[in-house]
Amino acid sequence: MFGGKKQVAMPEADQALPGRHTVMEVPSRHAVLDAPLRPPFPEGVEVGGMAMGCFWGAERLFWTVPGVYTTAVGYAGGHTANPTYEEVCTGMTGHAETVLVAYDPSVVTYDRLLQAFWEGHDPTQGMRQGNDVGTQYRSMLLVWSDPQRKAAQSALQEYQSSLLQSDRGDITTEIIQGAEFYYAEAYHQQYLAHNPDGYCGLAGTGVPYRPEAQSRSLI
Repeated sequence: MFGGKKQVAMPEADQALPGRHTVMEVPSRHAVLDAPLRPPFPEGVEVGGMAMGCFWGAERLFWTVPGVYTTAVGYAGGHTANPTYEEVCTGMTGHAETVLVAYDPSVVTYDRLLQAFWEGHDPTQGMRQGNDVGTQYRSMLLVWSDPQRKAAQSALQEYQSSLLQSDRGDITTEIIQGAEFYYAEAYHQQYLAHNPDGYCGLAGTGVPYRPEAQSRSLI
C-alpha cells in the first residue's frame, strides 16, 4: 500500500498531525450489501471495530459474514481528527486501519466476528502485518460497550492460550473502548468489490479460535 515512512512507534498526542474538522465524504450505500455506511442503523444493530492490517481485505472478510448489516473502512486509535490516508501512513496520526462492522446480534454473535478477527490475521506481530509495516497495521479491537469489552478480553486470553500451545508468540492486540472512528476516503470503501484483483494482505496463523464460538452469545 502507500509507501510512506514506516513508523513503528506511536506518537504522543502533542507530536501528532493536527487534523481537521471536515468529515470525509463516503458513498451513501455499501457497494455489496446495499446498506448505509453511516449511522443511524436500524434498531438492534450493534457495532464493533476490527483492525488487522490492510483494511481492504479485512473489510471484505467481514462483509461476507452472514448477519453483518454493513461495513466501512476508516482510521481509529490515534490522535488526529479526520485524517487522510497519506497522513495515517506517515505514522504521525497514531491511527490503525480499521473496519467498522455493524451487525445483527440476532443473526450473528459478536463471538463469531471475533473468530473471523483472530483467524484472519496474526495478532502477535506488533506494528506490522506481514510485509505491511507501520503503526497503521497494528492489531486492535474497538469496543463500544462493556459486554463487548469483556467478550474481547476473554477471547484474547483464550486465543493466547491456543497460540502458546502452537508455539506462537504473545498477542499484541489492543482493546480500546469508546474510541472515535474516522471514515476513510471514498475510494477505500469496499475497495476489493471495485478491484477484485487488488491487494488483500490477510494471512492468519492457522491456529483455530474456539470451534464453539459461533454458538456462543455476546454475554
